[in-house]
Amino acid sequence: MNRAFGTWDSSSGAEVQITRPFRNRTNKVQVSNVPSHVQWEEIKRLLSTFGNIHNCDQGPAKLESAYCVFVTYETQDQAQQAFAQLNGYEVGGSPLKVDFIMDQNRVNRGGRNGGRILYNNSTYSGNSAPIRSTDFPLRILVLSDMVGAIIGRSGGTIRQITQQSRARVDVHRKENAGSLEKVITIYGNPENCSTACQKILEVMQQEAQNTNKGEIPLKILAHNNLIGRIIGKNGNTIKGIMEKAEAKVTVSSSIHDVNSFNLERIITIVGKSENICKAEQLISAKLRQSYENDLAAVAPQALMFPGVHPMAIMSTMGPGQRGGPPSPSYQMYGNSQTYVPPVVYPGGSPSQQLEPNKEQVCVYIPNSAVGAIIGTGGSSIREMISSSGASIKVAQPNKDEPVEKQTERKVTVIGTPESQWKAQFMIFKKVTFEGFAGFQDARLKVEIFVPSSQVGRIIGKGGQTVRELQRITRAVIKLPGENQNSTTEEVPVHISGEFYSSQAAQRQIRALVTRSQFNRGQRGLIPSPPGPVHPL
Repeated sequence: MNRAFGTWDSSSGAEVQITRPFRNRTNKVQVSNVPSHVQWEEIKRLLSTFGNIHNCDQGPAKLESAYCVFVTYETQDQAQQAFAQLNGYEVGGSPLKVDFIMDQNRVNRGGRNGGRILYNNSTYSGNSAPIRSTDFPLRILVLSDMVGAIIGRSGGTIRQITQQSRARVDVHRKENAGSLEKVITIYGNPENCSTACQKILEVMQQEAQNTNKGEIPLKILAHNNLIGRIIGKNGNTIKGIMEKAEAKVTVSSSIHDVNSFNLERIITIVGKSENICKAEQLISAKLRQSYENDLAAVAPQALMFPGVHPMAIMSTMGPGQRGGPPSPSYQMYGNSQTYVPPVVYPGGSPSQQLEPNKEQVCVYIPNSAVGAIIGTGGSSIREMISSSGASIKVAQPNKDEPVEKQTERKVTVIGTPESQWKAQFMIFKKVTFEGFAGFQDARLKVEIFVPSSQVGRIIGKGGQTVRELQRITRAVIKLPGENQNSTTEEVPVHISGEFYSSQAAQRQIRALVTRSQFNRGQRGLIPSPPGPVHPL
């Protein structure tokens, strides 16, 4: 896929449009159209809300009334967050324009020294995260009795593999106790993942020789939604892989159920060591491209869910089910973390006494569903916590109220935006699909807390903002009255709707509060941005 972007020619002061394949990300951005009357310290403070800045320089001004800024963030995710949230953000009455920057000698060899390559926002939506190859891990199955050799004495072997490959290798040793095989997940660039896989395969083959186990195949785990594209029409794709790699490749007909949210199939490769590695590279490339295509299809919808990575959305949305009931999908690939600037309320309100980038939501479920959420011996809730990465706690019943009157139970979820998304979906799915009373309409009922001072901002003049939020999200939003005297720092906002409607309302309200809190710290120089984001 080609992307059009411009390169700034410092000698002529012109921006030249060129087209190159969009492959890499960067931690550098250019922010243009900054009004000249906005003080330098104020714009730096705005930029720093998205992460740690390594370098911030004022660039050439195209107009006397505006200037641009070149910013280098500590990480690519921080640059992406700035890119996503600042495009069109009004500062001093002018909308900002943000572009990614790459060093010219990396992309446009032969150009002017010191030039920059910009990813132009006109051809790439900054509201959805660009795809990184490191977002897609390589997952393999190994025999349980091979795990010790792969880890090595005092972790020496796995540490050496990590250092040589420059990939992160997670050996899920303690999961699925008693199983004959264990999962290893490898994170990194495609080349690094393949190198780590090759090193692991070498260790297994050496161990097999030492213990007379015979031939060792490589088993790759792939989500069921991707398998069809590995096989191809009439099996042509998998046949082509076998011919190129000179290795035998088979796909299991059954699901390898790591847990109820991670549905994967097994791709087995048999052959000579070098041929197995070549087949792995071909298969991984095809899986990654298929996954990125699915991610690109979801990305435009991320506009409705500010602050959440598209992969979290994909973790609950299967292909072909965009408008229907959600199904678990790509849960194992939802490990990327996005940077969301933490909001600190004056005086430190209760729900904000959390770790940075973590949020709190209260989900209300039918009392009859508590047993299903907890599971036998706590098995279900442990699985949800492990899969989502969020903290999930079910409240005890109210001893002061008769049991027959207790129709609902509160479940408190604490986690990042991504883990919140997954945890709420798992709770919603468990209760809805098992048909408990009170969830017949498949509506998720939640409660979030906002500063008392922000209620008016969410309601809007004459209730305009909250009505618009309800219209675009299709959720029911209930707030305390703007004039209602509250002695608490925070007040509850009750949200009810279908899963995606509820999520959209939660994200939009949080975004409104975040922007408003930031604006209050800008001494009135930077006006409030417009209200809720409209869907595409």
